[in-house]
Amino acid sequence: MATIAALIPLARRRVALTARNPRQIAVPLLTPILFAIVIAPALTTALGGLQTKLDYTAFVSIGTVGLLVPLTAVFAGLSVIVDRDSGAQRELLAAPVARSSLVLGNLAVVLVLSALQVVVLIGVATLRGADFHVSATGLAWFAVAVLGFAVFMYGVAETLASRITEQEEYIGATPAVAILPWFFAGALFPISALPGALTAFAKVLPLTHAMALMRYGLADPRGTGLHDIWGMSNTSAEAWLSLAVVVLFAAAFIALSVRAFTRAALR
Repeated sequence: MATIAALIPLARRRVALTARNPRQIAVPLLTPILFAIVIAPALTTALGGLQTKLDYTAFVSIGTVGLLVPLTAVFAGLSVIVDRDSGAQRELLAAPVARSSLVLGNLAVVLVLSALQVVVLIGVATLRGADFHVSATGLAWFAVAVLGFAVFMYGVAETLASRITEQEEYIGATPAVAILPWFFAGALFPISALPGALTAFAKVLPLTHAMALMRYGLADPRGTGLHDIWGMSNTSAEAWLSLAVVVLFAAAFIALSVRAFTRAALR
């Protein structure tokens, strides 16, 4: 109960640092919205859509969630470094709260910001004409996939922030962590279009599983993306397997981030 009580003021503090004005919330949305409302329709016209017969605007719009969430998480990790160097983190470390509460408080803010931004992105894509197949079950799959992937990405960001001492070095690592996997995970085209070795690599990425689940929930009820990963005939079983992958990565990296933060606090 003490840990839960501590999370509220810690989360409020993180909100004040990372989302105190609309610009800090809106700026990470610009690139994903550009993909959803400009690039996706242009590619649809140029390429004639996908052979899977999915609405390509919806396909890419959900794919851009895989870019938006990592950017939000990585920027939050950068604020941890700033807080450590010139903020009140040292005073907080002396407070009578578990150090894991500092990580979880930051995570709570990232989850709220990610949820808000994803809702805006999907809303804009809908206004642009994306054809989403909305159902209660589908929304549940989509929400759980976004939640699990956001937890995983913040675990990665917090771990890096604890192990990297310079802001410049952290910023330099951002493209490899937040952007590069996006190109391999089936954001703009199915992973089956990749060469064999890269397809195998894509199947290992948690982002691939998360986006396949998101599309299964809102745009691809036949589970085409899940079939590309698992090659099974039971779509529900494939969805549960991909969810297990996302959850395992999320749990592992949040545990790792707490350990890295605790060790860094001793330095």
